[in-house]
Amino acid sequence: MIGILKPDSGHIEYKGSVLKYDKKFLREYRKKVNIVFQEPDKQLFYPNVFDDVAFSLRNMGVCEGEVKLRVKAALNQVSAYDLKEKPIHFLSYGQKKRVAIAGVLAIDTDIILMDEPTNGLDPHMTGEMKKIIKEISKDKIIVISSHDMDMIYEICDYVYILAKGEVLGEGKTQEVFSHRELLDRAFLERPWLVKIHEGLGLPLFKNEDQLFNYGEGRTKA
Repeated sequence: MIGILKPDSGHIEYKGSVLKYDKKFLREYRKKVNIVFQEPDKQLFYPNVFDDVAFSLRNMGVCEGEVKLRVKAALNQVSAYDLKEKPIHFLSYGQKKRVAIAGVLAIDTDIILMDEPTNGLDPHMTGEMKKIIKEISKDKIIVISSHDMDMIYEICDYVYILAKGEVLGEGKTQEVFSHRELLDRAFLERPWLVKIHEGLGLPLFKNEDQLFNYGEGRTKA
């Protein structure tokens, strides 16, 4: 989808145009569609945070005044502006993930692809990552590839279930996750909220806040 690999058959389209693999086309394409890799170390190159986030902008010839504004805005979006002068090798894994996202946000792409954004994160950082993705999705299209079904269920609007290169099912999140056989065929775990719905006969909630509000309402009644 980002043009790193060529498909063995078929082609990739973006807004009706077929993806080409020459440097000129990809340079312009990646201003509109870009990716945050699963492993942030594959995406971070510079000694300190500010210069790393600024790298693509400087490479595109953006003036330094604009670079400073866009880097600041991008780091603020991922709650990492306080890290701007910190050496990359001193960052935690979760902080590196934030900086990698900021590097893509600074380019101001229309679509951001994310590969396993919560992989390797502790529960607190997983929660923070979900907040970041929800905030970004207010004005960007986010496409996520992940085995974290709880995260996918909570924050995604539309899902595809894939297995062995085949699309087994697709649709609105709650509808797709209600089909247990699809997840079983793809060897995926059901989200915990779906398990509660099926096991206890409760309504199917999208997130834990809805569940707790429902429980509080029944207690008061």
